[in-house]
Amino acid sequence: MRRLLLGSGGYREPERRELLFGAMREHFAGVERILFVPYAVADHDAVVSAMAEKGFGAGFPLDGLHRATDPVAAVEQAEAIYVGGGNTFLLVDHLQRLGLLEPIRRRVAGGMPYMGVSAGSNVACPTLCTTNDMPIVQPASHETLGLVDFQINPHYFAGQVLVRDGDELQEHFGETRDDRIAEYHQWNERPVVGLWEGTHLVVRGESVELFGGPARLFRPGRRALDVAPGDALTDALGA
Repeated sequence: MRRLLLGSGGYREPERRELLFGAMREHFAGVERILFVPYAVADHDAVVSAMAEKGFGAGFPLDGLHRATDPVAAVEQAEAIYVGGGNTFLLVDHLQRLGLLEPIRRRVAGGMPYMGVSAGSNVACPTLCTTNDMPIVQPASHETLGLVDFQINPHYFAGQVLVRDGDELQEHFGETRDDRIAEYHQWNERPVVGLWEGTHLVVRGESVELFGGPARLFRPGRRALDVAPGDALTDALGA
């Protein structure tokens, strides 16, 4: 049975961190150590150290996958896996080049708990096409893990950006997130979940539930659906 915890990020507020840590303790119950995937950033040692120093293991030791001499074997032997945030293109490039997509898929299908935040949530989707990141490297393809049948847009927000100019806020007239997702749906059919900061999806088997904050569900040819914490998205997503 699939066991996924997929977060948007944005944990600077203590209330959000406590919510996240409680969800992690429940999600990883019975696990002694978590295999942490740091490939979305350039300095792997630094991000693993920062995660530990700031308590983002929620009491679980985090073992950096980059330190394994055989990354595939490390995935095969892991009790649980946590894929951190950063640049999604960089993350996907590493996962593809190291041959890790299929081993992770197989372990998660077998019940290994998976957690992703930001880029780590993007790669749980079928493709990276709804990331917000710049393509700073070129992966072999847009293919990602496909642990869920829908796409996620992390760090989602509604409306225009406001830019501070002295003491005033000026509207920035670039495309909104809704505009970008509408562009995606001109060529793609999969639903997209826009996850606000501090918001998570809990996937258990075929069940998909939102907690921690709101989300907006986009489906081609249909009005966007605003979803509240505690709501189940299973039927709307067609999971």
